[in-house]
Amino acid sequence: MIYNLPFFAVALLIAVGMYAIIFRRNLIKIAIGIILVESGVNLFLITLGYREGGVAPIYTNLPPGIEIPGGMALPVPQALTLTSIVIGVAVTALILSFIMRIYRHYGTLDSRKIRRLKE
Repeated sequence: MIYNLPFFAVALLIAVGMYAIIFRRNLIKIAIGIILVESGVNLFLITLGYREGGVAPIYTNLPPGIEIPGGMALPVPQALTLTSIVIGVAVTALILSFIMRIYRHYGTLDSRKIRRLKE
């Protein structure tokens, strides 16, 4: 049961994020929902790469008793997660800059009002 805790956290993060994206009207809350979904996906990738008792694959001198590759954590999910975090920061900055431009132009953060003003 305790080993499944990260997967429950992933499901919770993605569910809360999707709820915010679908049912919230405030653009900031929608952006927070997108960030929550991104964090859930990153946690999922890290959870997939976890190996109990595994060491980080960056050691050049392995501790005694550790064999390659069985005793090491998987490096590919870690690399994918780091890439995802960097891309996520850039996407978040872009989303927030769009939200600032929308607020300056329309004077509101409500997505329904912005749709009405567009027509």
